[in-house]
Amino acid sequence: MSNDLFEHPVTASEPGASHFVAPLEETPLVAIDVVNVADKPSNLWIDAWRDARRRPTFWVSGALIILVVVVALFPWLFTSVLPNNDCQLLNSNGGPTAGHPLGFTKQGCDVYSRIINGTSTSLSVGIIVIVLTTVLGLVFGAFAGFYGGVVDAVLSRIGDIFFSIPYILAAVVIMSVLVNYRSVWTISLAIGLFAWPATARVLRAEILRVKNADFVMASEALGVSSLRILLRHVLPNSIAPVIAITTISLAAAIVAEATLSFLGVGLGSSIMSWGNDINQAQRDLRTNPQTLIYPSLALSITVFAFILMGEVIRDALDPKARALR
Repeated sequence: MSNDLFEHPVTASEPGASHFVAPLEETPLVAIDVVNVADKPSNLWIDAWRDARRRPTFWVSGALIILVVVVALFPWLFTSVLPNNDCQLLNSNGGPTAGHPLGFTKQGCDVYSRIINGTSTSLSVGIIVIVLTTVLGLVFGAFAGFYGGVVDAVLSRIGDIFFSIPYILAAVVIMSVLVNYRSVWTISLAIGLFAWPATARVLRAEILRVKNADFVMASEALGVSSLRILLRHVLPNSIAPVIAITTISLAAAIVAEATLSFLGVGLGSSIMSWGNDINQAQRDLRTNPQTLIYPSLALSITVFAFILMGEVIRDALDPKARALR
């Protein structure tokens, strides 16, 4: 051992024990735990945004979604042709002409105008369904996962009953019964009342994981009420997977509306939607396929955009997925 070392006696369990310490100049202190206050603050949402904005799929899907929303809110910016009032049988199944780039339907209506004006209907159904499924899913999933016991058993069994019924089949039955009351609200309720169990299951599983965290036990030790802990601590830290599944479910709701309208049990024929246009165009598939292709293409692009955004959000909110990239 070097002569520069010096002996520094300390209290030990054995008599005569000593402790040797190297001179400070040979082992300088290193600030290994110093926090760099210049670093940008970070949390789950900031990290997710930083990850998502680096992915081209986020910007592509975001641009498509913004376009769909703008078309739904301001259709007059994209066409001045009235979809129903300007129909002329002389243009029946006609091809593209000046001012009518996608041709005409069998009734002589402008295909492009019907697609533009039908966007708001399909998007409205999707949004109403998502609001309904999210509210029901949050209530059932949050209370079942956080309180457990009898509450969990009862709410989970109710969710299992609704989950066992395909929401498309349930919506077909409801819309067949309410044949005289078909509207955007009716079809949205018919879909949403049976589509919420998936959201509830995802949230319940996440709350079961979060409620055992240290900050929850600390809140309980401080005497914070259970409901306050759920609303202010557990639920905000469990909501990330719900946001991802909600975005994807919005696309599924739009498809469900189009499916029901295509089957003839959706919206009334007087209401413009892509599903109704597809239903009316299927009879002319061989002679005039454009009336079927264009609304189907609009539906596919919209659904693709929301699904793509949901996938991006899901990966961005998952720390493990971010670490693998």
